[in-house]
Amino acid sequence: MFGGKTDEAFFVNILGISAYYHDSAAALIVDGEIIAAAQEERFTRKKHDFNFPINAARYCLEEAGLTSEQLDYVGFYDKPFLKFERILETYLAYAPCGIRSFLKAMPLWISQKLWIRDTIGKELDYKGELIFTEHHESHAASAFFPSPFEEAAIVTMDGVGEWGTTSVGFGKGNRIKLISEIRFPHSLGLLYSAFTYYTGFRVNSGEYKIMGLAPYGEPKYVDLIREHLIDLKDDGSFKMNMAYFNYCAGLTMTNERFHKLFGGAPRKPESPVEQRHMDLARSVQVVTEEAMIKLARYARKETGSSNLCLAGGVALNCVGNGKILEENIFDNIWIQPAAGDAGGALGVALFIWHQYFDNARQADGVHDVQKASLLGPEFSEEQIEGFLRKQGANYQNVGQDKIAARVAELLANEKVVGWFQGRMEFGPRALGSRSIIGDARSIDMQTIMNKKIKFRESFRPFAPTVLREDVSDYFEMNVESPYMLLVAPVKRERCIKSDEANSLFGIDKLKLRRSDIPAITHVDYSARVQTVDEKGNPSYYEMISEFKKLTGCPVIINTSFNVRGEPIVCTPEDAYRCFMRTRMDYLAVGPFLLDKNDQPDLKESDDWRKEFPPD
Repeated sequence: MFGGKTDEAFFVNILGISAYYHDSAAALIVDGEIIAAAQEERFTRKKHDFNFPINAARYCLEEAGLTSEQLDYVGFYDKPFLKFERILETYLAYAPCGIRSFLKAMPLWISQKLWIRDTIGKELDYKGELIFTEHHESHAASAFFPSPFEEAAIVTMDGVGEWGTTSVGFGKGNRIKLISEIRFPHSLGLLYSAFTYYTGFRVNSGEYKIMGLAPYGEPKYVDLIREHLIDLKDDGSFKMNMAYFNYCAGLTMTNERFHKLFGGAPRKPESPVEQRHMDLARSVQVVTEEAMIKLARYARKETGSSNLCLAGGVALNCVGNGKILEENIFDNIWIQPAAGDAGGALGVALFIWHQYFDNARQADGVHDVQKASLLGPEFSEEQIEGFLRKQGANYQNVGQDKIAARVAELLANEKVVGWFQGRMEFGPRALGSRSIIGDARSIDMQTIMNKKIKFRESFRPFAPTVLREDVSDYFEMNVESPYMLLVAPVKRERCIKSDEANSLFGIDKLKLRRSDIPAITHVDYSARVQTVDEKGNPSYYEMISEFKKLTGCPVIINTSFNVRGEPIVCTPEDAYRCFMRTRMDYLAVGPFLLDKNDQPDLKESDDWRKEFPPD
């Protein structure tokens, strides 16, 4: 238990906050140790919730046994007045165009975004000191300070902060320094989001769909993108041709000139995905990877470091991260698992502790201090059983010491299991605490999970979790990837090549079995790899080890415990509701095992999917 100021000890308690754009979050550090962090969406059940993270902040305080009066400092992850300056200057530059967008944006700024100090004081009943960092400082701090490196190059890439959209920096000891930046409106994140919008997916939510769709397409539009949209230099710097974009002052990402260049109006959401959309996805992915690699090379040259830390929303592009790894630009790479705006809450808290107050930092070169990013709520056996009894669920107490082996047996028999154990993950990925899991050897499992459990597009790939010691036997990599942020090719000898593959295009590529772990092998023979070791997540590691004993295979499917449009589950109630609304076979929640066939009907509206709008 952590306390505030007592007669026996003095702890410095710092709460970091990110809010008002997307993925609001709170994070708490006590004397430099990360104690808790969570996104607001997990509590409100509103995906990408941007509102003030009051529930996340309360959780962080409760986890440490603190009250708001015991907080020494609160940090906010960017500088609202600088951001407001950028917005006003942009609107003035485009006036009178953009008046509709201006009128839509201003009420929220006037009522909320400019008054962060008052909001924090009111919502948290906090009267102490408030510290602001710049947006990309927060990203850089979240990337470097939890990393295992004593010194490292830092690259941050996202849509936009105050003015910056991309930065290159250097971290050493307890200090970070940004060396250079690219400024709005030139933004790699906004370029990618423009294609997200144009191909019919939701901006700030559907970018990962573009990444997953890309391997189905051909890079037909790469030259058009390079010629008309972005001037990319060898040092990774770039300028965008704003004649093709509408995001500076409009309500959309792209304009008619963009639409004409690429052959038509934007795809309507939920309409069929055509080959052209796949080709567009592949093309922007190729250009993004090229920019990421050039930025990495520039960072290596400028800093001389053999280590790289990444953060910002673009750092969630695990395919691009994998390309940087393949290029051997750096010896070691560490990526903040909550790389988007949520991670800014952790970044500002760590910045205050290390840089603002000059507190020392220990780095052993091997282990990070992110605690496997298992920083969210955990529920006791008594809490879980109390809910199950109240719900009238039928369950078996297998025992915490036997649940891993029992679930491994179910997976070996091609059952799909909801796995709810320990503390919830911080960041957008389920890492083995709030996961839906299955047998990676099954040829049918991808289709089953997409259509009957996740209720999402058939093209979406699933990620594997593999025991750390076995990763190089299955994938063309031999590094840790605990946060599922690196894509690597499946080992050549495990791939199944077919002449038929050359005659298939688009979604038809799904028809082929591509490896001996087909459920997690994407159509380009790659996978978004998560490694797990005994220290990081013992129960998850034990379960996969038991699966390996039964099958000889140390690889399973790991996808987030949610359905399309819903945040990852947080509580046992969230898990049970998701379990009952899908065709999952079993739910393992703590030591308890639930068989779908034994459950009473869920008492709620049959039209439940209306609660979860499409992403």
